[in-house]
Amino acid sequence: MNVLQGLALLVGVLLIRQAAASSGPDHLPYSWCNNSTQLSDKLVAEIHGYGPVVAAIIERVMQGPEQNQTYEELANFVDRFGARMAGSRNLENAIDYMVALLGRRGLDTVYTEDAEVPHWVRGNESAWLLKPRLQKLSILGLGGSVGTPPEGIMAPVLVVKSFDELRAKAHQARGKIVVFNEDYTSYSSTVAYREDGASAARQAGAVAALVRSVTPFSIGSPHTGWMTYGENNAARIPSACITVEDAEFLERLQQRGVEMKIQLVMDAKNLPHTTSRNTLAELRGSTVPDEVVLVSGHLDSWDVGQGAMDDGGGAFIAWRALAVLRSLGLRPRRTLRCVLWTGEEEGIWGGRAYYKRHQSEAPNMNVVMESDMGTFKPLGLMLASANPTARCMAEHVLGLMAALNATRLRLGDDGPDTKQWVERGVPGATLDTANEKYFYFHHTDGDTMTVEDPVNLDLCTAFWAAVAFVFADLSERLPR
Repeated sequence: MNVLQGLALLVGVLLIRQAAASSGPDHLPYSWCNNSTQLSDKLVAEIHGYGPVVAAIIERVMQGPEQNQTYEELANFVDRFGARMAGSRNLENAIDYMVALLGRRGLDTVYTEDAEVPHWVRGNESAWLLKPRLQKLSILGLGGSVGTPPEGIMAPVLVVKSFDELRAKAHQARGKIVVFNEDYTSYSSTVAYREDGASAARQAGAVAALVRSVTPFSIGSPHTGWMTYGENNAARIPSACITVEDAEFLERLQQRGVEMKIQLVMDAKNLPHTTSRNTLAELRGSTVPDEVVLVSGHLDSWDVGQGAMDDGGGAFIAWRALAVLRSLGLRPRRTLRCVLWTGEEEGIWGGRAYYKRHQSEAPNMNVVMESDMGTFKPLGLMLASANPTARCMAEHVLGLMAALNATRLRLGDDGPDTKQWVERGVPGATLDTANEKYFYFHHTDGDTMTVEDPVNLDLCTAFWAAVAFVFADLSERLPR
């Protein structure tokens, strides 16, 4: 950057701050603000004074030179690399690509940090119903599962609806393939069958476990995910997910008293852990660069589909937010740090490695932001903070997003990689979107660019850039 560019950048930021100091609030209702959390008139005026800069960000992304760029960049990335499983050479190639791309975008600092990750390989896999008739069953082995013997496992079948039913019928499970046909209630309550089904089936004497995919809707697609064997690693049995349709079909056969036999073949292997990398880029703060607002998404994905929704979109709006601000000559008081996590799908390996390395920075961490629930139409923020004043401040910041119709503030924490920071008391913010169909595509072959919409990606990019800038530039931090 030359001297004239630097002066222009400085003048622009000073003008924004002057406008912030002299502008008044809008007239939106602020349901999270009450007498005990009332902000000072000065702070309210400062927040709402960011209206012009938020409008400039929105205009540049929605109608200006940045329009459709998030979609085009993401499509080029996922079409080039496809699935990006932790431990794979493909993920590391994708990380190399991102380092080069972020460098070309002119961000202040671009670097990587090592993180240990598991290395699970799916291999060939198949499942066939052999009795009462021949039918192929669509499966996806669960991450972390062991494989079968080369010839596979051929065994009779026991279908159960719950862990309680399995315990009640444990005497019937020995030597069988247990099929869990659990009802979907919510992801958080149903995912236990995917994670722990194999261990529960093994304890009952089963030789394998097949789990109904964790989804509220299905068109014959199995949904994979990570599973665990618990503390007792002895006598592990293979586990895979099957479609909702096949799980219900097998239960109907059992209810009619029909004897069933399935052959399961899985070449899955757990290889030694390997080294991957988190990818970091910064827009250094102008006056308090040691204080940080973190924006993030995970770059790794499952080994099926393209990982466009989970979490290519979240990763790309994170770095694109910084790129948009730089293109406008906006540099906040605090540093904006983008982190593209690795190893999220196998258990937050990149997030935990980052926290371990940087936990001493917790006093200077202002807000940790993450998007990992889809980049559909933005509605607002999920805020993880026990501080009522922080909630009120965040709601006023969201008041600036009326042009995007994204002013909603809800309490909660959907940021898996930032959770440890939130547990330390750092305010956490996650993107809240109209993601009702997220679990239709989650961890399936259907997670491709077809799920993504160019306009929604622009809306999310503009929202993420605007919120991150205001959080990073306000004279006051969000209190803890």
